[in-house]
Amino acid sequence: MHKLSTGRKVFLVVNFTILLLASLLCILPLINVLAISFSSKAAASGGYVNFWPVDFTIASYQYALSKPEFLAGFVVSLKRVVIGYSINILLAILTAYPLAKERSTFSYRHIYAWFFIVTMLFSGGLIPTYITIKEVGLLDSIWALVLPGAVPVFSVILLMNFFRNLPKEIEEAALIDGAGQWRILWSIFLPLSVPAIATISLFSVVGHWNAWFDGLIYMNSQANYPLQSYLQTIIITPELNSVSGNELLDMSEVSDRTFKAAQVFLASLPVLVIYPFLQKYFMKGLVMGSIKG
Repeated sequence: MHKLSTGRKVFLVVNFTILLLASLLCILPLINVLAISFSSKAAASGGYVNFWPVDFTIASYQYALSKPEFLAGFVVSLKRVVIGYSINILLAILTAYPLAKERSTFSYRHIYAWFFIVTMLFSGGLIPTYITIKEVGLLDSIWALVLPGAVPVFSVILLMNFFRNLPKEIEEAALIDGAGQWRILWSIFLPLSVPAIATISLFSVVGHWNAWFDGLIYMNSQANYPLQSYLQTIIITPELNSVSGNELLDMSEVSDRTFKAAQVFLASLPVLVIYPFLQKYFMKGLVMGSIKG
């Protein structure tokens, strides 16, 4: 092994330090929220909790899971992720595959590609979008949350470039053997594109799970709020102030701060569980699907 130069050593130390600080900035707030959620009412209210629970208790989680609004929002978010993800992946694949063809095969490919790229740069605006959703009768329904973003253009571009990087000889051999375009797509291209599919799957799942603004706009009833929209409302409105005196007496160990911390962590848990399984595909799919000159 060759000896590292002084400059290389300095670069590695500085690079490691910067990445470590960036990682701590990302994870320490989550650890603080987790510690608060497991701490007692008095410790959280007194500001004694940093990165370790004080007077450990699970009362906040018991109370959060007993709230029908929280459970209803969780179900709506799960439904949104399942429906939205299925639509996103299906339309991304069906859009990216023909756009990955050469202009000699698909004459108007560049026109369609620019049509999709323009939608990434410009939109009709919030008010026209709301009017459109209202006029087609999607208000207060799950479809108002998944159909406006049904075609994820950024994911289409990643998948399109991944398809274009696959050896053309594979498709030519399949055509010689009599396979049609549908058979080539589903039996050859997709199995070879697992890293790209995993990458855009992560984008879709996290995007749908974390979205909250459209739920506040398009849902008239709080019962139809996705989880993140419900959490947004309780963050700006003290939740425990609206409960009955008997309920507050029963939940004497729960404060508004610990209650909100428990709900925030529960809402983050699905993404924290899913991400490690898709991480190994993330960089490969992102790099191989990036735009190349």
